[in-house]
Amino acid sequence: MILALALALLAFAAVVQIRARAHEARAEAASPPEGRILDMGGVQVHAVVMGQGPDLVLIHGASGNARDMTFRLAPRLAERYRVIAFDRPGLGYSDRINQTGATIAQQADLLARAAAELGAGRPIVMGQSYGGAVALAWAVHRPANIAALVAVAAPSIPWESDLDLFYRVTSSRVGATFAVPMITAFVPDSRIDQTLRAIFAPQAVPEGYATHVGPGLTLRRKSLRANAAQRANLLEEVRALEPHYPRIAVPVELVHGSADTTVGLSIHSEKLVDRIPGAALDVLPGVGHMPHHVAEDAVVAAIERAAARAGLR
Repeated sequence: MILALALALLAFAAVVQIRARAHEARAEAASPPEGRILDMGGVQVHAVVMGQGPDLVLIHGASGNARDMTFRLAPRLAERYRVIAFDRPGLGYSDRINQTGATIAQQADLLARAAAELGAGRPIVMGQSYGGAVALAWAVHRPANIAALVAVAAPSIPWESDLDLFYRVTSSRVGATFAVPMITAFVPDSRIDQTLRAIFAPQAVPEGYATHVGPGLTLRRKSLRANAAQRANLLEEVRALEPHYPRIAVPVELVHGSADTTVGLSIHSEKLVDRIPGAALDVLPGVGHMPHHVAEDAVVAAIERAAARAGLR
């Protein structure tokens, strides 16, 4: 019986790995790189570049990739800016920096160097959600390499709630070894749709978004592990970053929806605006966590204000 059980477990493990590899191959075939791959000291960084004008870097949030920005926002901004949309480390087609969860400061440093490699030594930087925390770290740690900052629904102030169970499991060693491959192998499309609806609530998911963004890229084993480790470490990294906000000297525009239940307005942006000298906050009534899709005009307007305040318009 023990031998039979062992053989059954080995067979199940083989099925999991085969299905996971097949799902990853299908995701990459459906959503190939849109841009170019930069070699940054042995770390590959995927960057999509479009348009002409002042340099503007767009940084996506957790569980995402550059396609979140290239769905509609980046092409629209490319009419007036030279837009650079990055895959953050470990997500999309960018390499992981390490196996412990690249910090927001490490990610900011890597992306700032990658932007400079593309000729954008002092861009406007816009980050949404987790990407907003990376943008804040960029402004704190690379002040000579940023012209203005736009933070959209950004986690920025230490919070009290516990880490979500999903991330507690997938960021653990056991979860990364056993749970992550099963998620990659067996998660149904209905679960993906449900998650997207929750992220966009109370607004609807834009038509065509799920197909364009390629959620299967995030469900690859390496991306799930990278994303989980980053998310598990975020609170302590924000706690360390917060004391440095008063020294941010570039123009700062904050955009946040009043109905955001993922990154609460009252916990984050309403406090952050008072921590940064000269920062401005645009509160969007009834808007949830994805203003750059459901309130695109407001985000574009914030970028325009930041550009004007930085003397780029």
